[in-house]
Amino acid sequence: MAKPAVTRPRSGAWLALTLLGGVSLACDSTIGPQGGTAGTNSPAGAAGTGIGTAGSGATGQAGTGAGASGTGGSTGASGGSSGTGNGGNAGGGGSGGGGSTAGTGGSATGTAGRGGTTGTAGRGGTGGAAGGIGGGVAGRGGTMGTAGTTGTAGTTGSAGAGGAPDAAAVCARWKADRADLGEGTWTGDVTSCTAGDIGATARANALRLVNLYRWLASLPPVATDPTRDAQDQACALMMRANNMISHSPPTTWTCYTADGATAAGSSNVSSGRAVSSVDLYMIDPRNATTIGHRRWVLSNSLGPIGIGGTDEASCMWTLSGTGRAGKQWMAWPAAGIIPLQALRAGGNVDSTGWSVQSDNINLTGAQVTVTMDGAAQPVTVTQLDQNYGAKYAIRFNPSGWATQAGKTYSVAVSNIPTAINYTVQIVDCP
Repeated sequence: MAKPAVTRPRSGAWLALTLLGGVSLACDSTIGPQGGTAGTNSPAGAAGTGIGTAGSGATGQAGTGAGASGTGGSTGASGGSSGTGNGGNAGGGGSGGGGSTAGTGGSATGTAGRGGTTGTAGRGGTGGAAGGIGGGVAGRGGTMGTAGTTGTAGTTGSAGAGGAPDAAAVCARWKADRADLGEGTWTGDVTSCTAGDIGATARANALRLVNLYRWLASLPPVATDPTRDAQDQACALMMRANNMISHSPPTTWTCYTADGATAAGSSNVSSGRAVSSVDLYMIDPRNATTIGHRRWVLSNSLGPIGIGGTDEASCMWTLSGTGRAGKQWMAWPAAGIIPLQALRAGGNVDSTGWSVQSDNINLTGAQVTVTMDGAAQPVTVTQLDQNYGAKYAIRFNPSGWATQAGKTYSVAVSNIPTAINYTVQIVDCP
């Protein structure tokens, strides 16, 4: 049975007309799977301490002479790190009368906490009392104790390392998301040019596959938009009614509508049904110069999308996305654990090519080295046309070898501004 035909949009205009019969793709015009556990907070800093040393008052001169002034209490020591350092209390002033007594030491014990607050200034010592007979002059007040220093904040706990899923988890997700591949029942009609619908379940099934592939590539999920769904329904009706697919349908087409034409120029278009076509977009046969359908599914900017279909043709809106995934590069098969079945659903990625795409890294002149168990695996590298889901892209096809389950492949892309290195572990998810 012939493979479905699919068209993929681009910036620009390029017309492809494909008769429906075999299924084809037309071409025209990018949880994290797993997050790390949270980092634990660092414990609070130890309590700061600060003990003011005793202020000493000089002895007042007896008799007629004036008593000498008592000196101020000394400064409270700074609060300890990682605590709230309170200021040293005031040194008491020396008292007069035959000699002033020593000022009492200020004390301050910082309490434990994240950020220490600035200690308050120590109070000034009180004046010494007057001397003996003849009236000694009162001792001067102790000097102001300085503020305790600010306690240093406790350091923040570092984030936990990202936990990668194991093969069992990847296979479980692969199987769960593919448990229902039902295409629904199209309610439209060509004779009356009724777009109809494929139903919420079928649309959800197709969306789930899109997000499954994006999850495997460490890209965020996307949602559908009801307006784009409706426009893609009109697009699919046009393809079905005219028994061909195109990104630029003429106004003379049966069941032509402006909404359908807009969607045709903004969507991956397939002569296959909506759910099964998602797998086909990822294999992307007969598009050796672009691999554009796959690149749109793995685009940083993808979403929201639209999904519309009939009993034979379908459209999936991919252009004008507002996604901001921000990945430097995307690959398929992607880095990490990948089911072999993901490379064989609807075709063979070894035939259409492994691919790397980037919005920012110029891949012109890229060289690719693939090794498996330390042995080089020869590949042929092809530059792909720009601006399909990402500005730059290459594909590389195995030469004399086939991707196998149970093997790990290391990929190095060099001779580019920023080298790309990643590892792909292929597992069997029967």
